[in-house]
Amino acid sequence: MLNAPDKRLALQAYEQILELILNGGAKPGELVNERRLADALNMSRTPVRDALLMLEGEGLLLRQGSRGLQVKQMRIEDYMDALQVRLLLEPAVARMAAGRLDAAAIADLRAQIAQAQAQTPGQPADRGLVRDIDEGLHGAISDAVENGQLSSIIRTMRRQTQMFDLRAMPERLDDTCREHLAILDAVEAGDGDAAAQAMAAHLSRVRDSIINRLARL
Repeated sequence: MLNAPDKRLALQAYEQILELILNGGAKPGELVNERRLADALNMSRTPVRDALLMLEGEGLLLRQGSRGLQVKQMRIEDYMDALQVRLLLEPAVARMAAGRLDAAAIADLRAQIAQAQAQTPGQPADRGLVRDIDEGLHGAISDAVENGQLSSIIRTMRRQTQMFDLRAMPERLDDTCREHLAILDAVEAGDGDAAAQAMAAHLSRVRDSIINRLARL
């Protein structure tokens, strides 16, 4: 088991490598090199190795025998499968989380959403901010039920769907903000049924947007 300092370094490496994957700095199908990553992150190879194992566990990296780890090439079927799992789990989790988020966390999430809504219309979305909002909202809701295994499953599925994000669907920014606010309103009010319905509606619209986008290609 990692001690606290080693765990912090591994988590730092994880976040930075995850950012590379989600931003396209490490492209689908590309082999990742542990030594080069360690040099780029100015870390020893141990926390980088631990971070890579975490990303492999989440399905974002695939082991290619002696060649090492490769960034997963996500197929549309993978996105849809992950969204289907999220549609099964997250509405139920939102129902369970209703009334269990503290006021400070809700206020922070609302402030982030307001910041995204204030962006200049027609300008590219700040993907980092949007991802922080998504991570904050969905993460806070899943963590509120205090079921570590459930939170881990949902986090892994979110990682899979984050790779098909506002780069592909920039028009989703305003809708996403409104949908997130509807979920927050219901959770804050302690209305489990409304929270579940708002979460299901949000994820269904994400799925439909992907299908519509692909139909136009």
